[in-house]
Amino acid sequence: MQKITTFLWFDNQAEEAMNHYISIFKNSKVLSVTRWPKGHPQEGQVLVASFELDGVQFQALNGGPQYKFTEAISLSIDCKTQEEVDHFWTRLTEGGEPGRCSWLKDKFGVSWQVVPEQLPRLLLDPDREKAGRVMSAMMQMGKIEIDKLEAAARG
Repeated sequence: MQKITTFLWFDNQAEEAMNHYISIFKNSKVLSVTRWPKGHPQEGQVLVASFELDGVQFQALNGGPQYKFTEAISLSIDCKTQEEVDHFWTRLTEGGEPGRCSWLKDKFGVSWQVVPEQLPRLLLDPDREKAGRVMSAMMQMGKIEIDKLEAAARG
């Protein structure tokens, strides 16, 4: 059992968001869905859903429009290849909006970072000039392109 679970508050798109995310991440599944009971004005609609994305548990609530997602919190995806970066970037920006420096906002307003494993390694390089070139290159990107990061590192 996971000790800490991310809980996402949606207006009324919890089930749609859960199904969308499950379609994007491998090894993902619905764990449980609690629906409003018979006789309730929202009868049959999702109240709370629990799901797993690549082994990580999340919960989603249809809580109404009181709260909105902000960039103050984001979900970060570690990617091994450019193909992975491209996959997640493309799927999560569908209906959403690309941002800068690996950040994007999906169609539900949730912020994500799509980060190739090379980025933190290059930014933490002990050669501070090399790391600075990588930082400068990254600051010009939306979706991170590994070949451009590596070219910047080489100078």
